[in-house]
Amino acid sequence: MRYKAFIFDLNGTIIDDMPFHTRAWHRILNEELGARLTAEEVSKEMYGKNEEVLDRIFGAGRFSDGEKKAISVRKEQQYQAAFLPHLQLINGLDPFLAKADERGIAMAIGTAAIPFNVDFVVDQLSVRKYFKAIITANDVTLSKPHPETFLKCAEALGIPPSECLVFEDVPKGAAAAQNAGMDTVIVTTGHQPAAFTHLNRILFYIRDFTDPVLNTLLD
Repeated sequence: MRYKAFIFDLNGTIIDDMPFHTRAWHRILNEELGARLTAEEVSKEMYGKNEEVLDRIFGAGRFSDGEKKAISVRKEQQYQAAFLPHLQLINGLDPFLAKADERGIAMAIGTAAIPFNVDFVVDQLSVRKYFKAIITANDVTLSKPHPETFLKCAEALGIPPSECLVFEDVPKGAAAAQNAGMDTVIVTTGHQPAAFTHLNRILFYIRDFTDPVLNTLLD
């Protein structure tokens, strides 16, 4: 097998939950903080750590560290409450993870999500057993598209970056993989192939994990 490790982003890649994040941020930013942003404008700012989102929208220094943490907690609590009835793995992922595990492929999660949300997903869906490493927002200094997240995953797995394959759903995540020297499979939950044309390490695009092209990774 060409790849010895698979690294998965979380939101939009393991679960299809980005609209719920958008709605939670939209309510917090507009109703509580008076940002007056459209849903589309909010969506464009939703990358990196929650604190970074607030700094981009309101400017660094607008909120203290304590205030940013409190806002972040409220946003995630609202997101989880709304998404819980819809919480499920992206179609086909459970058998794909099981098959990869049987083949001895090391697996990790590399995400800008905080542990509070990562634990919510992997424990509710009983998939923690598949992942030998989980790198979250709390484990890195620089967010995607910086490669730190994925390089730390590779280091934790003990696999060279060139032998790691990343599963992502957004251009900044795919750019982080490219910057780490890794190939990427794009799950088109939120972005179509046209959004990734500036990147050159895209292996292929899939709608979900039932796509038969994934069998080529496990032969």
